[in-house]
Amino acid sequence: MRSTPFIVLVTLLVAVSHGDTGMNPKVVERGAFTVIGIAARTSNAREMTADGIIGKQWGRLMQEGLLAKIPNKADRNIVAVYTDYVSDHNGEYTYVLGARVKSDGEIPAGMLAKKIPAGKFAMFTSEKGAAAKVVPETWVKINSLPHSAVGGDRAYRADYEIYDERAADSANSQVDVYVGIK
Repeated sequence: MRSTPFIVLVTLLVAVSHGDTGMNPKVVERGAFTVIGIAARTSNAREMTADGIIGKQWGRLMQEGLLAKIPNKADRNIVAVYTDYVSDHNGEYTYVLGARVKSDGEIPAGMLAKKIPAGKFAMFTSEKGAAAKVVPETWVKINSLPHSAVGGDRAYRADYEIYDERAADSANSQVDVYVGIK
């Protein structure tokens, strides 16, 4: 099981080195919004080990029924936010997992509210498949692209994933990834 992420990573790196990323982002302007959810600090290097926290955060969200505890949800989507970057995709960041809200006046215990600033984003759509596989594959491809390929330099303020109705079946999910650009 430990070799599977390695095989996926090597396959993706070979494809990227040959210019075959299959990534054609759409540049979009998005308004500001707020997410309430659970948060933890991590890094991409940590996520490639058994100490990764993203999978554990998903487990908590589902097992503890945390989505149901978030008041004033704007929709039924799950939102995963990457923010408070120390530097770039090689440094630490805060991972927030929760839901977009209409108001952050009421924040449940153990959660926080994070405002996602308005701005320009490169929107990537993952392949269809198991979310735990296709979302990390999408990020590996994004982080391997030349700066010009994402429509501008990455801002490293806030990036996020939207898990909408296309992600209802975790074995056959498709997710939109928004990468903030300057």
